[in-house]
Amino acid sequence: MSEITLPSVTSAKGDLWVFGYGSLMWRPGFAFEERVPARLVGEHRALCVYSFVHRGTPEQPGLVLGLDRGGACRGIAFRVAEKNRTEVVAYLREREQVTSVYREVMRSVWLENEARERVSALAYVVDRGHVQYAGRLSLADQHRHVLQGHGQSGANRDYVTATVKAIEAEGFRDTQLHQLAMMLHGDAQHAPPPVDDQENR
Repeated sequence: MSEITLPSVTSAKGDLWVFGYGSLMWRPGFAFEERVPARLVGEHRALCVYSFVHRGTPEQPGLVLGLDRGGACRGIAFRVAEKNRTEVVAYLREREQVTSVYREVMRSVWLENEARERVSALAYVVDRGHVQYAGRLSLADQHRHVLQGHGQSGANRDYVTATVKAIEAEGFRDTQLHQLAMMLHGDAQHAPPPVDDQENR
């Protein structure tokens, strides 16, 4: 497990693996050669990042996912061709590092394919010292922030429900996210029809 310097991930040789555990699972936004279910050990997926841009504002923060210390996380590993490495890393930095709330690191992930191989993948881990680190919020607090959150990429609740659908499509569950999605679904049943909102991609 290692921190990486700014140029090293782009100057390294060979294909690049990228580990997605949130919106990258359902909207990677970059060209890839292969998409493989994968598991990362040592960090877990958590709604632990206050969103000031994509799914909220500084005045009304939403919540987005980060990899936080301890446990394990199932997600998707994307293999990026060497020729696209620089372009994809630049895209990911622009998308994920708007406020530098994540640490860009290389992590070992285990591919859930026939070979069950271990690869080193680029991952975005939450910076616990950043002002946007929310820590471990109660389900009620998560619910409140997600309901209020709306940013450049749309409504916070859409982010949560899309991630839950992506997790279910891979055949597993994330207990806390599923509980939150059920609460949001209950809200939707008692809410007026939403205004059509085109996400800013």
